[in-house]
Amino acid sequence: MSSLISTAAVAHRKTVKRSTTASPLKFKKITLADLPEINRILQESKSRTCDCTIGGIFMWIDYFDYSYCIYRDTLFIKGVSELYPNKPAFSLPLGKMDIAHAINLLKQYCYENKLELRFSAIPEDCLDEFRSVGVRDTEQLVDWGDYLYDIHTLATLSGKKMSKKRNHVNKFEIENPGYSLVAITPENVHRLRVEFDSWSSPEDLDRPTAVEEHRQVVNVLENLNCYPFEGLILLDKDHHPVAFTLGEVIGDTLFVHIEKMRHDVAGAGEMINKSFAGYMLERHPQLRYANREEDTGDPGLRKAKESYHPEMILTKYDIVV
Repeated sequence: MSSLISTAAVAHRKTVKRSTTASPLKFKKITLADLPEINRILQESKSRTCDCTIGGIFMWIDYFDYSYCIYRDTLFIKGVSELYPNKPAFSLPLGKMDIAHAINLLKQYCYENKLELRFSAIPEDCLDEFRSVGVRDTEQLVDWGDYLYDIHTLATLSGKKMSKKRNHVNKFEIENPGYSLVAITPENVHRLRVEFDSWSSPEDLDRPTAVEEHRQVVNVLENLNCYPFEGLILLDKDHHPVAFTLGEVIGDTLFVHIEKMRHDVAGAGEMINKSFAGYMLERHPQLRYANREEDTGDPGLRKAKESYHPEMILTKYDIVV
């Protein structure tokens, strides 16, 4: 009996010691100056969801109130939930630390700061790891699933299912003899920025997410030299920009963060989509997929993304541990 009491006492003292040790996680607001350090870890990510990319984080810093911490070569992102903007939530920890250890560190942080431990935008293929450490609740982010496509299909528009897309591309080529495609560079980005301002109508900015996205597109164009993005501009027969796109590559996936076009120019959207997929395949032959991100619940965006027949939709979840 005395040995049992002694063992229990030791366990209790260890518990007390753990609970009185301050959390090593110190979060700070994300700035452009932090981009290289964060990108170093993101380049090792195995996830194909856009939340694990520079664009997925930096273009939504203000909307989700993101802050970050790097501890033992692992990236922790703190923000708010897509479903409940008034509730703090953490992104998938990324880096060398295993999920169980990372979650335990966040448990300690949340205990000290009197927070519920909630994760947001956790990919479906990571759910088992979270369940192994105890999950109280999961809720699917219906409007925030990523559309994943075969990039070779986007680059060629081959097959019967893509016949309408090919027709739109052909129409653009017929109506714009001598059109051209040029890479986005520091030399032409200012002109593109000015042109972009004239493309949006009030109807395009009727939702908070659309307003925030527009603001962040402008921010990216004004600070393009800071981002690891590659981009393409489509010029019409009169050499005026009518569409542009920007994305980044991690592993075998192209993440298309920005794609904008003049809606009064027939086929401009289909043309820039096809051209960018082909352009990036030439530059990065290892690519297999293109992630064209979420529709955020917008019916028009959803219809447009579905019309390209995605290979799959990467489902994500809110999780309470």
